[in-house]
Amino acid sequence: MKAVLSHNHLVIMAGGVGSRFWPMSTVETPKQFIDVLGVGRTLIQQTGDRFKGICPPENIWVVTNKRYAALVHEQLPDIPVENILLEPCRRNTAPCIAYVSWRIKMRDERANIVVTPSDHIVTDVVEFQRVIEECLCFTSETDAIVTLGMKAVRPETGYGYIKADLSSNAPRHREIYRVDSFREKPDLPTATRYISEKSYFWNAGIFVWSAETIVNALRIYAPGINNLFERMKDILGTPQEQARIDECYGDCENISIDYAVMEKAEEIFVCPADFGWSDLGTWGALLLQSKRDMYGNSCIGPDVKTFETHNCIIHTAQEKQVVVQGLDDYIVAEHDGTLLICKLSEEQRIKQFAGGE
Repeated sequence: MKAVLSHNHLVIMAGGVGSRFWPMSTVETPKQFIDVLGVGRTLIQQTGDRFKGICPPENIWVVTNKRYAALVHEQLPDIPVENILLEPCRRNTAPCIAYVSWRIKMRDERANIVVTPSDHIVTDVVEFQRVIEECLCFTSETDAIVTLGMKAVRPETGYGYIKADLSSNAPRHREIYRVDSFREKPDLPTATRYISEKSYFWNAGIFVWSAETIVNALRIYAPGINNLFERMKDILGTPQEQARIDECYGDCENISIDYAVMEKAEEIFVCPADFGWSDLGTWGALLLQSKRDMYGNSCIGPDVKTFETHNCIIHTAQEKQVVVQGLDDYIVAEHDGTLLICKLSEEQRIKQFAGGE
């Protein structure tokens, strides 16, 4: 049985800056609004594309910073303008989710919601849609909270992990299991152990729940944040909404939904999945996900030539011609007159190079 399409809602969280992708990603134009992969669609457009047939355009919501309102409308023109919710300041994912969940609930009491970041990629969209529909079906029938757990294919230290209780799957939904625990980003020996144990999955930050379920969870586990939005529920969707949000949003605790709710709630489930996911958090991650030549180079740009060059990511979409000779394991990236040439092994210093952007 499928979840009812008219009650399916998608929330795209699009307020991040993506500073680890400087100089391509900047405060003015973060990576979610850029065609990172050189495929003709930006990351946020690809995110919306994945939900065609699952969620109607009028049920797609974007939560972003006020400065990106025009970019969202330009890149996702089919979404109603009133579905673009504008944060006056950054307060992490718990306030963002509380705000949009109350907004959706006031329109559709039976809403079934998928929450996703705007800047991830998925290579197997058919499998992605199958998994999402399975989870939506489950949350439409229960008061469960579901998070997606990505199959861990390498001992990654940059992701949090979810430990699943593989002995306890959900009735009638055999692919969905109870969460045993959430684990912080591990060191390499711990990550290597997680891989060998088979019950650990990467935490992708993709959630599925009904509006009623998440609002009730926020009432219990994050009452301070919840009360702020519940008190203004009668003006949500009215001309008074933005002024009240601008006035009160900064009072919210700066906390992630993981800490505020997921690690405290009881009815938490994980759906293990394998659909070619990456959060594209770094240039190195982009290199892994991009098409590479026989020497391991990923070249994104209209005319890139390489000589005696290996395992480099070269992203120069704005340059007419780029020639790279004699580099191994480097990032070469140009955007709006800024050029970065950096060892891949030193990419954690990019924020420092960018001057703290």
